[in-house]
Amino acid sequence: MTAAAPVLVLYGPMMAGQRAAWEADYRIVQLAGGELPPAELADAIEVIASGDTVPNALIDALPALRLVACFSTGYTGIDLAHLASRGIALTTAGGVNAHDVADHAVALALALWHGIPAADRSVREGGWRESRVPRASLRGKHAGIIGLGRIGGAIAGRLAAHEMEVRWWGPHAKPGAPFARAANLADLAQWSDVLVVASRAAPENRHQVDAAVLAALGPTGMLVNISRGFLVDEEALISALRAGAIGGAALDVFEKEPSPPEKWDGVPNTVLTPHIAGYTQEAGIDMRRQQHENVRRHFAGEPLLTPVHDPL
Repeated sequence: MTAAAPVLVLYGPMMAGQRAAWEADYRIVQLAGGELPPAELADAIEVIASGDTVPNALIDALPALRLVACFSTGYTGIDLAHLASRGIALTTAGGVNAHDVADHAVALALALWHGIPAADRSVREGGWRESRVPRASLRGKHAGIIGLGRIGGAIAGRLAAHEMEVRWWGPHAKPGAPFARAANLADLAQWSDVLVVASRAAPENRHQVDAAVLAALGPTGMLVNISRGFLVDEEALISALRAGAIGGAALDVFEKEPSPPEKWDGVPNTVLTPHIAGYTQEAGIDMRRQQHENVRRHFAGEPLLTPVHDPL
């Protein structure tokens, strides 16, 4: 790295400890939440490498900013409209962990459907006989997928391999999709035995799964969410679980993370994991590689690899 090397901001907890991977090619400014770069460097900074959150205050402090390159697949903590108004491009690591997330979604669905966590506890607590209750087979049951993107499609294929009948719903038709599209979300929920949330983590989808959708899912239906916590009305979900209005829920994502443990005390028929669906060693390597490549392409004047919004 030389004095003429481009200046790069590494922002936020996802970029902590990553300095060594970048400093051979860039002059690094490492910032934690709420921090701003030294004023004498602000005019030289064209790129922020971050996780899924960059505050507008940091964006506004950098007049030469041209790219926010996310390590994450999502960007819920980034104001896309604000970036667009400034002509700033955004890239993510979208798609690199789709198969890992799909595997985890199916694992959650199977664990919930077959009552595996409760059965494990029963064996350990001496309840062998009491826990040996016949359960319904998953074969032939209905799997509804909200959102048939890369992750939703991978989940659909895996559940179809379990001989489930699969349908999906999303706001836009997908000609050539191998699964039938429901007329609307309520119809999909009513039809489903297992309803999987794999929709886009966009602000307009907040509380997409609300009390009405949960009521349509019904007392035998089960919900799986591996997308983003804010897509599900968590209070409505907990109320439905406590009332037995739905059969169960398996969640890898929550409205607030970390989710307060006391919130789930006594909530029945749940399987909970701490947002780890896409958190594999292989995915981490691929996500880092993709982020580095997007930054390299920017400074080389080449087309970005995975632009979400590229006005340049």
